[in-house]
Amino acid sequence: MRVPALLVLLFCFRGSAGPSPHFLQQPEDLVVLLGEEARLRCALGAYWGLVQWTKSGLALGGQRDLPGWSRYWISGNAANGQHDLHIRPVELEDEASYECQATQAGLRSRPAQLHVLVPPEVPQVLGGPSVSLIAGVPVNLTCRSRGDARPTPELLWFRDGVRLDGTTFHQILLKEGTPGSVESTLTLTPSSHDDGATLVCRARSQALPAGRDTTITLSLQYPPVVTLSVSPHTVQGGETFTFLCQATAQPPVTGYRWAKGGSPVLGARGPRLEVVADASFLTEPVSCEVSNAVGSANRSTALDVLFGPILQAKPEPVSVDVGEDASFSCAWRGNPLPRVTWTRRGGAQVLGSGATLRLPSVGSEDAGDYVCRAEPGLSGQGGGAAEARLTVNAPPVVTALHSEPAFLRGPARLQCLVFASPAPDAVVWSWDEGFLEAGSRGRFLVETFPAPESRGGQGPGMISVLHISGTQESDFSRSFNCSARNRLGEGGARASLGRRDLLPTVRIVAGVVAATTTLLMVITGVALCCWRHGKASASFSEQKNLMRIPGSSNGCSLRGPEEEETGSREDRGPIVHTDHSDLVLEEEGTLETKDPTNGYYKVRGVSVSLSLGEAPGGGLFLPPPSPIGPPGTPTFYDFNPHLGMVPPCRLYRTRAGYLTTPHPRAFTSYIKPTSFEPPDLAPRTPPFPYAVFPTPSHPRLQTHV
Repeated sequence: MRVPALLVLLFCFRGSAGPSPHFLQQPEDLVVLLGEEARLRCALGAYWGLVQWTKSGLALGGQRDLPGWSRYWISGNAANGQHDLHIRPVELEDEASYECQATQAGLRSRPAQLHVLVPPEVPQVLGGPSVSLIAGVPVNLTCRSRGDARPTPELLWFRDGVRLDGTTFHQILLKEGTPGSVESTLTLTPSSHDDGATLVCRARSQALPAGRDTTITLSLQYPPVVTLSVSPHTVQGGETFTFLCQATAQPPVTGYRWAKGGSPVLGARGPRLEVVADASFLTEPVSCEVSNAVGSANRSTALDVLFGPILQAKPEPVSVDVGEDASFSCAWRGNPLPRVTWTRRGGAQVLGSGATLRLPSVGSEDAGDYVCRAEPGLSGQGGGAAEARLTVNAPPVVTALHSEPAFLRGPARLQCLVFASPAPDAVVWSWDEGFLEAGSRGRFLVETFPAPESRGGQGPGMISVLHISGTQESDFSRSFNCSARNRLGEGGARASLGRRDLLPTVRIVAGVVAATTTLLMVITGVALCCWRHGKASASFSEQKNLMRIPGSSNGCSLRGPEEEETGSREDRGPIVHTDHSDLVLEEEGTLETKDPTNGYYKVRGVSVSLSLGEAPGGGLFLPPPSPIGPPGTPTFYDFNPHLGMVPPCRLYRTRAGYLTTPHPRAFTSYIKPTSFEPPDLAPRTPPFPYAVFPTPSHPRLQTHV
């Protein structure tokens, strides 16, 4: 009771004596970093009594050095009313509510909150400072900061000074419910460009606005990054070109694999591929696949190959009815694209260009073959043509064929040619009193055959034949109609039978017979003349009239049988025996003449010593030159002009070496000479071996047979 009373008395005294105690400065809330110094200011006016500080209601004491609180003290000039509270170094336990109290005056300042900030420590990145990643594989990078920082720090990711987005932040709570460490996760899908990149994880808070950084380096493992090039890029078909496959990889490349159009290229293992260009490279790309321990990658490219047109799809045959539209299509491939034109076979007019030809409202005249043509390329290679037939379905086209004229009451035949698409249902022959489609009827018979050739686009052809047996007069004056029909209509043609008279034929036959008879008579006459002349020129008896000719060639010996057997007269000269000749050849070489006609005829004796041989052309070789002939006389005498026959050696040879006459009386034609004298022979001239045929002095000639 005493102390309060004193305070009241003091207050009253002061009120009467002067200004009352008051706060000149009250403490403010303060934020201090852990470990630094905190200063809470307090100033009183008109007060000289005891001043003390409380911490969360607990009095720290009235002395200036605050015994028991080693890190706490009060500073300032007490006479001036300065009573500041210092805390150094600030610890987490210093965080509380502080008041400055003027105890004797009963004054209390407003509470001042002291906040102790704990700056974050350097964050840690799991797996750092060098993080190994695989390109293309998503990965989470985790940055962690310890949980005793106040306030909870913020974790940020930077690359090259640029903040990265896509992070996830979360805080780990301790069992007591107090905050633990914090983590930030960065989701990243690295690529080959991230190899060696530097990432920064920064932990910052109010306690440390600049933050603290941790740096990591990305060590990237990635499958090969492939670059495929070709040189030259544009080539002609048949030229050689080279593909080059370049790759960067971590770890290094372990192998190459080449493919064309999806099929492996056998034998290709390295980074280079050399091939010969063809059209397939334009549509079948070449690919290069490169592998390492992490994976593989490939690149492909198509080659620009220049080649001439190649036919890919032929035009198909088309069949349409008259008046309908028709179209053809064909496909050509080439680089550059070929120019395609359409024409009609046999014509030069271009009907269209491009892959399709359209023909509106076709008629029968449009039927035929149409040609799709592609011009050769720049290299001059390729190109060509393909054709297809347009068949226009129309009524049959019937044409009467030429028929041979017929004899009255003889056989006859009429023909017609039918073209139709579709094929005709029937071909009918009709005449005055009837008609016939197939088979026979009376004197008429119908046969049908396929035509050997067909007209382009008019369908297959057929030939219908009407046979008539035993023609009558009326058949030559009437008309025969050949008609055919199909689903589109009917067509026909008229044919007539021509008549052939018998008289011209008889004349022809008679002329042939007469000519043949005349020819036979001429041949017979010539043969008789030749036979008679030959008979008159050479007539030898079969045995007696033999000519012995020593030295005859080719085995043509003319020795008689008696001479052959005895051989006693081989050394004698040749002898000619005749029945009606008295020519005797003496051994001494003298010649006796005996006229069997008693002077009516003069017969010139001839010494005949022949050595005959066959000469070319039927002559008889005479060995030495004639002593009486003029110079240049040939060594053989040609009997053919005189005898009109082949050499006797050939004609009468019955046995080897003999000449026989066909009649016992030979050489019976005589020529009357004007004179007969033996020739003058030179010294040592051999016996005269010639049969001399002198020129007759007059043409008188008689023949005895």
